[in-house]
Amino acid sequence: MTLKNKATTIRLTDFSSAPMRAFHMSWFAFFICFFGWFGLAPLMPVIRQELHLTKAEIGNLTIASVAITVAVRALIGFLCDRIGPRRAYTWLLILGSLPVMLVGLSHNYETFLLFRLAIGAIGASFVITQYHTSLMFAPNIVGTANAASAGWGNLGGGVTQWVMPLLFSLFVSLGAGKWWGWRMAMFVPGLIMLAAGIAYYCLTQDTADGDFKALRARGDLTHASAARGAFAAACRDPRVWALFVIYAASFGMELTIDNIAALYFTDNFHLGLTAAGFVASSFGMMNLFARALGGMVSDRCAKSWGLRGRAKLLGCTILGEGFALMLFSQMRWLPLAIASMMLAGLFIKMSNGANYAVVPFVNKKALGAVAGIVGAGGNAGSVVAGFLFKGSMAWPQALLVLGAVITAVSLLSFIVRFSETEEKSARHEIAMRLSGNLAAVGAMGD
Repeated sequence: MTLKNKATTIRLTDFSSAPMRAFHMSWFAFFICFFGWFGLAPLMPVIRQELHLTKAEIGNLTIASVAITVAVRALIGFLCDRIGPRRAYTWLLILGSLPVMLVGLSHNYETFLLFRLAIGAIGASFVITQYHTSLMFAPNIVGTANAASAGWGNLGGGVTQWVMPLLFSLFVSLGAGKWWGWRMAMFVPGLIMLAAGIAYYCLTQDTADGDFKALRARGDLTHASAARGAFAAACRDPRVWALFVIYAASFGMELTIDNIAALYFTDNFHLGLTAAGFVASSFGMMNLFARALGGMVSDRCAKSWGLRGRAKLLGCTILGEGFALMLFSQMRWLPLAIASMMLAGLFIKMSNGANYAVVPFVNKKALGAVAGIVGAGGNAGSVVAGFLFKGSMAWPQALLVLGAVITAVSLLSFIVRFSETEEKSARHEIAMRLSGNLAAVGAMGD
């Protein structure tokens, strides 16, 4: 299938074209999903006290928040290949809103753990965001499009760190009390998710050429059953698993820090709930530009060095992340701790963007499968990191160990190689799309 109407530019003020509607809706949907996913994190000092949670139980909750997403992300990529991103996102938003709104029914550790596990499924929204923008934008700009949509969506992880404590304080000031306060605060993002699911179905389509269902009816898209073979092909590609581990080292650390930052600064620097939430939010707020920066630099590297340039950039950003995390782990003065956390955040988010600037070129016939498997790596990394923070190891020491491991992981970027045929195909498609010679563009999946 040749997608004739892929966008070759990003026009942020354009809300009428199919590619830009998908861009804006996908980043906003991911934003509100991230908000619901990590809305509980800045409220944990209050919840810990109310439910009498131990350190081990908090560790289990941290793991639960990302564990189920490993499986759901891999599944959602396969689902996107079958039913398209529009319907996949609609159902995820609507069904995912339910545990977010109902988590307030928790009354002890066990029920809270079950809801935290269910909420984790909405983390699969990231895969749909990347899949949708990959279908809508041409190779010359797809790295920037993927990184910007995901980065602005990830802003939800930063905004929630200061908005949720404010919502909590608002409900408490209105007389709700602490018991009701955090429960009512969580109902807000859940309600917005429900509305976003309806809007996504009404305002977007799978590709700029039409929905998967219509394209299959015209014979312009392979049958949904072909997704099984595509998934198997993705699983056999060592580059996919190298990107899986690299994403575990970058997005896995982003999720981990989103989960622990408020408690880390509360326990190690004795900050209050609002102050700790504000400091923690600065890490997530870097997604406003840092992840997009990774994608933009990757697109620039590709102009000079082709797909190899994208892989080399990814290795460099992961290496920088490892060193920055080790530095952060050793900081005992608050201003330096914040500065080193921000430095680590810059490399983490640039690595995320650089990774998904590579993903669309690994296997075009299995785009959803590759995006899902690599995306699952981020959550797998957070699960592994969660066990370090759950155990007896001090949190600064755990960060030091993770920084050292991530430094070593940067070597896996050498596995991400592209043949000369793949390099020529990418250069050819860019040239043809920019010239408007769509008839010469190879079929999707070539």
